[in-house]
Amino acid sequence: MRTITVIFAWFLVSMPAFATGIEALSDDDAADGLKQALTQGVNAAVDRLGVANGFLDNPKVKIPLPGTLQKVEGVMRTLGASKHVDGLIVTMNRVAEVAAAEARTLMLDTVEKLPVENARKILTGGDDAATRYFRATASEELAQEFLPIVKNATNQVDLAKKYNDFARKGGKFGLIAEKYANIEGYVTQKTLDGLYLMMAEEERLIRNEPMGQDNKVLQKVFGSLK
Repeated sequence: MRTITVIFAWFLVSMPAFATGIEALSDDDAADGLKQALTQGVNAAVDRLGVANGFLDNPKVKIPLPGTLQKVEGVMRTLGASKHVDGLIVTMNRVAEVAAAEARTLMLDTVEKLPVENARKILTGGDDAATRYFRATASEELAQEFLPIVKNATNQVDLAKKYNDFARKGGKFGLIAEKYANIEGYVTQKTLDGLYLMMAEEERLIRNEPMGQDNKVLQKVFGSLK
């Protein structure tokens, strides 16, 4: 009798290891958990960045001058053009903040339509695997759809004019010899880069503290990875 009791107790203790592992999840559960994590990531990213100073005061995502112009920034400052430099940087980041706030619906719709295969493989692919999958799968189309939002925000604050003024100022100093990459395309990509970064941070939080999430699906799916 004692032997039977011991065996039964061992069986009960052993069951969760098999029943709660990720392989025990259905394909639908795994895919749902993946999309729930991305949805929460989008909302968290927009909440953090789509506000006043969301980009400007966050060194992780603050948008600098386009690469080529960074090379002349210091020289232009020494030549008394600091206000032009600072004005352009502030305006780019203000555009990003406005655009990020307006991007929520677009990004959530993109998550909803995201094709998901091998969800278990993605879930076990690392701390930001879901975000990386989302970026790799949807970034090109998302950038195209996001560009008009940035253009609208750009028009509201005359960013293109400020950029052209900056370029002309540099030209007078002999520092800028040509018109560089389209400023709207640059801000679009940098805004999305910032949103992806914040999504990845939220995903890591979900993975590290699955049982601390309010969402039951996240608890179940990401709890199974522990």
